Amino acid sequence: MKTDGHRSEALPELNYLCPSVFICGECLYSRAPGVHKCQSMIHQRFPPFLLGVILAAYWGRVLRMAYKARRRTGRAANLLPGEKVGRINRVIWLPVVIVWIVQPFLTASSESLHGLFHPLYYNLWVAWPAVVISIGCLLFSRICWKTMGRHWRMGIDPAEQNALIASGPFRYVRHPIYALSMLMMLASMAMLPSPIMLAAGIVHIGLLNWESRREECHLLKIHGQAYKQYRSETGGFFPRLRNAARERSFP
Repeated sequence: MKTDGHRSEALPELNYLCPSVFICGECLYSRAPGVHKCQSMIHQRFPPFLLGVILAAYWGRVLRMAYKARRRTGRAANLLPGEKVGRINRVIWLPVVIVWIVQPFLTASSESLHGLFHPLYYNLWVAWPAVVISIGCLLFSRICWKTMGRHWRMGIDPAEQNALIASGPFRYVRHPIYALSMLMMLASMAMLPSPIMLAAGIVHIGLLNWESRREECHLLKIHGQAYKQYRSETGGFFPRLRNAARERSFP
């Protein structure tokens, strides 16, 4: 209770970090200044910053693997595909990835965001689980990359005879890297649902679905019946529960 002369005003007791806060021009993380005030701006900005670091680490690792592949083979693992459709795909994908990485850092560093980068809401109960999910996606992606080893590629080269990887996570899911990337994007969209992030997420998930189908057609041409068997016994983005516990071997 606060007393000023003959006037008394009841103020809410905020002995906790407000979990449901919204971005506005006056205070980055307050919906009604004077009512919902954050005890620590650092705590509010830390989850977006962490998300940005995770995404930068993810795509930085992708670029590093492409660089190592170029040094080893003279080609950057189809980072810039030779086929026309693949190049068009990259032209669309590049701004999506840039928006995906930039949005968290903008949210963490700016006191006021406007226009397309302005999140519709910001909630700590959503932000922290999104960070945990993103960390998990990064770690599991590294397992997938390690499983693929020198066979890791980004895209399709019609002249290349890609190996059929059916071990590790690929034993249960045909596209675990794409599935993890989708999950990471969904977590990012839930955490920072700005118009441009939502648009980037829709495009990203759509492109991954399209690319996965193109890759399957390519592998089917190369491996024929072996890939048909593999495809019939594994899920595309999610494991098939009836086969998850069953031991399998592929040619």
